[in-house]
Amino acid sequence: MGSCEGFSRRDWMRYTGVVAAGWWSMGAGSQLAAAAPSAGDPRVGLTGDDVLAELLAGNERFMAGETKNPRRLPKDFSPLTAGQFPVAAVIACSDSRVPLEIVFDQGVGDLFVIRVAGNVVGGSGAVVKGSIEYAVSGLNVPLVMVLGHSECGAVRAAIEHIDKHDSLPGEINALVELIKPAVEQVRSEPGDKLANATRANVGLGVERLQGLEPIVAPAVRNGKLKIVGANYDLATGRVATVV
Repeated sequence: MGSCEGFSRRDWMRYTGVVAAGWWSMGAGSQLAAAAPSAGDPRVGLTGDDVLAELLAGNERFMAGETKNPRRLPKDFSPLTAGQFPVAAVIACSDSRVPLEIVFDQGVGDLFVIRVAGNVVGGSGAVVKGSIEYAVSGLNVPLVMVLGHSECGAVRAAIEHIDKHDSLPGEINALVELIKPAVEQVRSEPGDKLANATRANVGLGVERLQGLEPIVAPAVRNGKLKIVGANYDLATGRVATVV
């Protein structure tokens, strides 16, 4: 199924309210159970490549000022009360200048968003990793994107403080420490240090997810999940894949 057909069917399903009832089963001593694809799942037939193509097409519309602004009215929320069918999980920076549904011209229920300053994955702990695993095993997303952005303050802080051996206040220091391996990786590369480190930070996140057991890595190996790294340019609005 092509991306245009898949998303048209997805819209129709949302508007008619045909959604699945939940993603886990609870009982005495029960554990989190991965949701099997529902007969009413509007994403059936969509691959990670299909979804990526649609997100990038939405970004093109955004840059051209030709957005469709889908499913953003109050009436579009009520059909989702019984369940959700996001087409992608996006691990993005918390930066207020990166509004994901707007950047990709998507609507309510389309994206499962995990936001943390510096879009860090490795070393980020159970909250971030568990959220990603939930998106894969509980929501069956076919695509996970790690999205960095230009002029990232967290990455800039890692560059500025890597040689100073100083400490930033509170847990900001621990967060910046998670980004320093990306800075070290590109230390000898020519060009813009911030752009290089931002790209490397995204790459390390993708690498971490591709090997993340016991949920994410098997889904990648089985061809059920695509993981991609991308970067958002604040000046132009363009999202470009980098990994």
